[in-house]
Amino acid sequence: MRILFVGDIFGKPGRDIAKRAIPALIQRDGIDFVIANVENAAAGFGITGEIAEAILGYGVDVMTTGNHVWDKKEILDYIPRQPKLLRPANFPSGAPGRGSCIGRTRTGEPVGVLNLMGRIFMTPLDDPFAVALREVENLRAQARVVFVDFHAEATSEKVAMGWHLDGRATAVSGTHTHVQTADERLLPKGTALLTDAGMTGPHDSIIGVDVEAALGRFVTAMPAKFDSAVGGARLNAIVVTADPRTGRATAIERLNLSAADVEALAESQAATSRLSECPTSSRSHSRKTTRIDARRRHGPKRARAHRQRADGRNPPDVRDPDLATSGSRVRSPTARSGTRATPTSR
Repeated sequence: MRILFVGDIFGKPGRDIAKRAIPALIQRDGIDFVIANVENAAAGFGITGEIAEAILGYGVDVMTTGNHVWDKKEILDYIPRQPKLLRPANFPSGAPGRGSCIGRTRTGEPVGVLNLMGRIFMTPLDDPFAVALREVENLRAQARVVFVDFHAEATSEKVAMGWHLDGRATAVSGTHTHVQTADERLLPKGTALLTDAGMTGPHDSIIGVDVEAALGRFVTAMPAKFDSAVGGARLNAIVVTADPRTGRATAIERLNLSAADVEALAESQAATSRLSECPTSSRSHSRKTTRIDARRRHGPKRARAHRQRADGRNPPDVRDPDLATSGSRVRSPTARSGTRATPTSR
């Protein structure tokens, strides 16, 4: 089983590149299940129901979030109605929505998805380590493969969660910092770990935000309005390969694709799809060519015989009386591979 996890989709640039990349990656890499963190998908802050539905249309199966999940007030009505949109499971009891779910691959295999949030330099929620054990146990009662998005600031906390769930979860990937780390690995008991999947969005920015506004705040210490940047879109993601019988990860691959990379990938997959449709059109073109050539060589009557053979209405090993004087042979369908059929003697 191959799972694609897309790092924080940030604003419209992130949505645009995700829309282009995800279907192409599904096709190229044989992806069975897609998860995406979407907490910054609405102009860099929060998520709306309309945008969530659009992202599901890209081929995403489950969406995760983090500390920005409530930034758009309309999500409070939407999230209880959409089981594919998760918020961190360690929010206090009574928070809308859910923190985990069971999804299904394109072949119907179950996949558990758990969303958690860290507490170091973050809003202090319930203990994510205790919640992780409880939720993973519940998910594994229904699915061997369990993927965890741990939305946290501190590298140490995210690595600790990976070791905490080694042998229990299939994969643990951090999110939140918008900076992809290069420490992907398989832990001893079969859990794939990456400290942070990174950001799918505008990388000519300061973690997604317009450079001038964010830099000005550092330089002057004055408040500034943060808007989503627009340039340098990239897709950050990972692909985890897992054994669905055991739930153990067997491989983890990190993706960091520019807009040009994604465009080339999408065009390549589109070309592959067109080629797969060519045999039918080629046969049709071949028949038309046969009819035209026969008409030119033999006239209408003999052309009719050629047309019947091209359409399969005459037995392939019978000589046409009208062509007997020309010594022409009728070839069986195997002649296309270089084998000539001998005409039946009279």
